[in-house]
Amino acid sequence: MELIKLACVGGLALALAACGGEKKEEAAAAETAVPAKLAGGLYEVSAEVTQLASTDNSTPATKSKQGETQLIKACVSADGQPEPALLGEAGDKCEIKNSYIRNGRMSAQMSCTREGQLGYVMPAMMGSYSADGFEGEINTLTYFSADGDYRLTRKVTAKRVGDCPAEGAAKSAA
Repeated sequence: MELIKLACVGGLALALAACGGEKKEEAAAAETAVPAKLAGGLYEVSAEVTQLASTDNSTPATKSKQGETQLIKACVSADGQPEPALLGEAGDKCEIKNSYIRNGRMSAQMSCTREGQLGYVMPAMMGSYSADGFEGEINTLTYFSADGDYRLTRKVTAKRVGDCPAEGAAKSAA
């Protein structure tokens, strides 16, 4: 009889221990859970040019140089959408045409124009994000009517550095 009581108490102890372990695992998973959307705010992006190649055997029509690192600051809106300036090349006028930014995954395709060039600059970003920032790779192809077409790859790492300036303050500063 003692042996049966001991077995029952031991089984109950194991069951309780297992329940406590699940709660600890759930709590740890909640701490590392990826937010459903990219957090709004001001971001600083470090973009390293890892590849630059002509696609039409002419000099690439970009100021970017292979091996350089560019620093970009721009905002992500409260709804989790990045300003195109975070992903495009400096000076380009861009529009995000298609994006998927949810549950830790980030994909954005843009269409850009560049002053002095007829045609398009087409960056596409693939990466991931966390509560603190995002990282990934931006591959750009150009389709100019004249010489200068190129393929550009940039490795990007971004971190949220604060809140975005108020719209009125940003306009008066410009």
